[in-house]
Amino acid sequence: MKLYFTGHTCKYAAEQMMLTLFPGERPEYPDVPPGPEEAAAEISAHTEPAPGQGERLRVETVLRLGGRRWTGTWEGPLKGTPEQREWTLRHGVRLSFYHAGVQALGKAPPWGALTGVRPVKIPTQDMRGGMSRAEAGKRLEEVYFVSRRRAELALDCAQASLTAQASLEENQVSLYVGIPFCPTRCAYCSFVSADVGRTLKLVEPFLDALEREIKASGDALEQAGRQVRTVYIGGGTPTTLSAPQLDRLMGALAEHIDLSACTEYTVEAGRPDTITAEKLAVLRRRGAGRVSVNPQSMDGRVLAAMGRAHRPEDIPRACALVRDSGIPCINMDLIAGLPADSPAGFRSTLEQVLALKPENITVHTLALKKGSRLMSGDETGLALPAGKDVAEMLDWAWDTLEGAGQRPYYLYRQKYMSGSFENVGWTRPGFEGLYNICMMEELHTIVSLGGGGVTKLVDTGAGRIQRLTNAKYPHEYVRDIDKIVADKRALAAFCGSP
Repeated sequence: MKLYFTGHTCKYAAEQMMLTLFPGERPEYPDVPPGPEEAAAEISAHTEPAPGQGERLRVETVLRLGGRRWTGTWEGPLKGTPEQREWTLRHGVRLSFYHAGVQALGKAPPWGALTGVRPVKIPTQDMRGGMSRAEAGKRLEEVYFVSRRRAELALDCAQASLTAQASLEENQVSLYVGIPFCPTRCAYCSFVSADVGRTLKLVEPFLDALEREIKASGDALEQAGRQVRTVYIGGGTPTTLSAPQLDRLMGALAEHIDLSACTEYTVEAGRPDTITAEKLAVLRRRGAGRVSVNPQSMDGRVLAAMGRAHRPEDIPRACALVRDSGIPCINMDLIAGLPADSPAGFRSTLEQVLALKPENITVHTLALKKGSRLMSGDETGLALPAGKDVAEMLDWAWDTLEGAGQRPYYLYRQKYMSGSFENVGWTRPGFEGLYNICMMEELHTIVSLGGGGVTKLVDTGAGRIQRLTNAKYPHEYVRDIDKIVADKRALAAFCGSP
């Protein structure tokens, strides 16, 4: 889609709204006017005096698609600090584009004009600032045009965020450890992970380097007076490692990092074909109280299409092994919108998963991610469910999970997500994943180790976040470990004294 600006340069706001409403389009910035049949948006902004009110901003978007034209406008007072005025301009650009786009589409997206991945932040901030739940919900609906149902979902998660924040101490952080190995790579996956069958020789050097990073991080956290509240070992698939390798990893964490304040220890077991009683015994002995057993689907055809090596019957076996190990909390991930799936197939999957009585169920919506085989076209023979079918899957899951006593506690959105929906973590009361809330809502610092780890140094007082990014691929991580260790030593300087 060709984008043209008059009176402003809010490219990012326009691009994000364009991608939300028209995910198949990509932005262009030509020097010549569009042709009569070309997709284009002309977005103009101007101010005018408002007696007794200072200035008033008017933003207009003229949207052209297939030879037709739609106009959307937004007007409001322009006042406050330069930062507030800039926010108002960006908001006006988004809303004018939104109004034009909704006319063109003939329907409104479920999250209205919100384009970010963290919609829960808005009601959380509002309620923290003194708004009631009803007032925060009204603002979502009237200012951002969020649907009533999605607004209620965001409010439930905002309440969980506020509860989580109240439980945190000022000197606490969370710890993430990324293990970038998997048995195979799923068609929808864009995470940087190595097929361990082809990269087995990298596992031990990777663990050698990771131990160095663990020790450097422990030293920095001790120097800064910080304690670890939650630990999350993710991937990839951490249980791709052998039982002795898992023991080595978790032993290094216990040796070099103070875990005395840790109240939640999660390991993504994930693939049921990597779960054994021996590995679970190591996890339990080393302190893990929460693991994932992720079917994604209980339909064998869908699993085969996605390149997953396990079968539906492997899921109950893996869950039984976890229960026998004494680990008290199981999380299970499902994906709505997978190729070859249907509303009936998704319902069957959820019913089978609920019968296993997991404490947490995360319902993802398929997102076509850059770097995945689905996005690259390598899986062109697979039919994706239509948006209305994905909506039916999510609505049914919502009603069914609530009926089963589960409650939403965190959510996030992604680009190129089917139907512009969301990913939602559901839980039985008392089993909320604190790490998930802290990470998605950026409640405190997340120290990330391992391949592809992104440390978020959060200064809540100043409202700033600094990121430190590790090398992605295992061989790059091993190669760059000296720099990674040096970066971790900088933790102490950022955190300072608690």
